[in-house]
Amino acid sequence: MKITVAGLGYVGLSNAIVLAQHHTVVGLDLDAARVAAVNDRVCPLVDQEMAAFLATETLDLRATTDPGEAYEGAEFVIVSTPTNYDEELSSFDTSSVEAVIADVVARNPDAVCVVKSTVPVGFTDRMVERFGHAVLFAPEFLREGRALFDNLHPSRIIVGDQDGQGEAAKRFADLLLAGSREPGAPVVLMRAAEAEAVKLFSNTYLAMRVAYFNELDTFAVRHGISSRAVIEGVGLDPRIGTDYNNPSFGYGGYCLPKDTKQLLANYWNVPQDLMRAIVDSNTTRKDFIATDILSRTPATVGIYRLVMKEGSDNFRSSSVQGVMKRLKAKGVEVLVYEPALAQDDFFRSEVVRDLAEFKERSEVIAANRYHDDLADVWDKVYTRDLYGRD
Repeated sequence: MKITVAGLGYVGLSNAIVLAQHHTVVGLDLDAARVAAVNDRVCPLVDQEMAAFLATETLDLRATTDPGEAYEGAEFVIVSTPTNYDEELSSFDTSSVEAVIADVVARNPDAVCVVKSTVPVGFTDRMVERFGHAVLFAPEFLREGRALFDNLHPSRIIVGDQDGQGEAAKRFADLLLAGSREPGAPVVLMRAAEAEAVKLFSNTYLAMRVAYFNELDTFAVRHGISSRAVIEGVGLDPRIGTDYNNPSFGYGGYCLPKDTKQLLANYWNVPQDLMRAIVDSNTTRKDFIATDILSRTPATVGIYRLVMKEGSDNFRSSSVQGVMKRLKAKGVEVLVYEPALAQDDFFRSEVVRDLAEFKERSEVIAANRYHDDLADVWDKVYTRDLYGRD
């Protein structure tokens, strides 16, 4: 079977690798350098499992920038293009997804489109009505930097279509299951709108948990008590548990900020209080972090890494950027140490490439996640990271 994957980011490339173990997969991307890397079996992303699979596993996988070559003869086309959140429209920008579907309909009307990009609730049904074409929605639950691992070991496989029990949805779910290392992983078929809601509510719950432990940490700091002691005492309740409880500068990254805001927008005519509180709490946390750093009265603050987590090269919407803006608004000079950056400045802040120079020039070093690189300047470090993990 030929399967096409449109968009070779973390979602698209990890799915392409999983499916290419047993099927012919063609990856389509606008970035010629990324396409060349995949064809050379070099991973263009920061993901250890992806890099290992591309280098060592037998995969029927190739990449191209040519839509005609990619779509011709494909039975499924997975759409994993970006859907950034548009603040003015209070919705995801789904134009890239819609463009792919339109192109598939024109070039290969027999192909089934599978949307894996995050979209508003009701989007898939609207695409079916608009194009008169088979469109499924299959939410993704991966972590950046562990994308392939999470697709090889899925917590669940969910596929949605118009009635919740279509044959195409079952076939696609079976393809993902066959490529995984978890033959017993739960497979759930449901309506497309329900699958879209699962994605948004899952990420909003994770954002709520981040916000909860961050507010606990803020309380502990303000009252001079140990955040760690309180968190560990709370987490011993098995109904709460000890996962996803490490304080931070706020939730961020590519998924949680935009998904919480989209879910809030979907609630415009539904009674709710919690979704708005989660979004507002994240803003309040950044205010607190900036204020706490400013209490040290630094003239220069160094930002150690913009990325949200270890093992990732992505810093889109990272929480530390919000802290940076608040510090700069108070007249503090901000320096940035971020090896993933190619430019010499980041939003009018100097990028310092030499770590020793960065540490020397920074009066306070703000680190959303601590690293042993900073052990020799611990007295300068400001972090709320208690456990040295994401």
